Amino acid sequence: MLSVSQKLSPKLFDHDVEMVPIRKGFGEGLLEAANLDPRVVGLCADLTESTQMHFFKNAFPKRFIEMGVAEQNLVTVASGMAAMGKIPFVTSYAMFSPGRNWEQIRTTIAYNDRPVKIIGSHAGISVGPDGGTHQALEDIALMRVIPRMVVISPCDAIEARKATIAAAKTTDPTYIRLAREKTPIITSEESSFEIGKANVLFQPVTGVVDIAIFVTGALVHNAILAARILEKDKIGITVVNISTIKPLDESTILRVVRGAKAVLTVEEHQIAGGMGSAVAEFLGANFPIRIERLGIRDEFGQSGTPVELIKYFSLDEVGIVNATRALIKKSA
Repeated sequence: MLSVSQKLSPKLFDHDVEMVPIRKGFGEGLLEAANLDPRVVGLCADLTESTQMHFFKNAFPKRFIEMGVAEQNLVTVASGMAAMGKIPFVTSYAMFSPGRNWEQIRTTIAYNDRPVKIIGSHAGISVGPDGGTHQALEDIALMRVIPRMVVISPCDAIEARKATIAAAKTTDPTYIRLAREKTPIITSEESSFEIGKANVLFQPVTGVVDIAIFVTGALVHNAILAARILEKDKIGITVVNISTIKPLDESTILRVVRGAKAVLTVEEHQIAGGMGSAVAEFLGANFPIRIERLGIRDEFGQSGTPVELIKYFSLDEVGIVNATRALIKKSA
């Protein structure tokens, strides 16, 4: 059953559930953050509308800089502005930032502990027809390995807006990962969000947990749909939204897995180095338990519609159901 305390969208299971691009939530959040704090500035690498920074550009043209197709310059200029007291938000496709400018992010931003907020849009295979060259499946791994870097992966547009506003109030270098396509609205304005906190969105009616599913980003909705299917077969599933991948909410993870038979992680990312790896590393050292990671297995993405690709890589609700059933058999 859905977690009552999280006050999720009442239309979450409906066919006409509201669909909004997660990146639009960022654009709205940046506008709100800029209204709250005049230090907020925006820089973009020639993808202003695609990354939804045009809301900010139109409202605050004197606080916006178009850097052109120069992602390395994008982040180094932002680092300099941060050193002068600004709170820069920089946007591009995740394949280019952090994909193309990782060393500049590491050295000029994180090493110097500058509060630059890096927004990687169009992440994951759901970029679709853009193909494998543009599908960032390694960005979580790239960013979570950098010291001091906070890594956030919102599950819907509402959470993306909240994450953007929250990030503007911190002094931490921060990476926010955004999907391109319209995705279901899962949360509500009343749902809780806090950087560094995971939220339990689905729990067994009986309280008995067979499998704990940890999921992040645009796949959270699919995990909840899978949990409802499994619930009908009296399989107890807990679904946890890992919206902050670094720092990991270790206390919530421990609390959830203590009563579970096994763990499944789900992400639109390589299984090496992603959210699943972060969970596995923590549990391996603190609470050894059988764990399977569902994601992209050491291959590049392909061209296709987002729906086709999610199904092809078994990241839809059917794929999650099948992976869960297989894990239950291994854990018997």
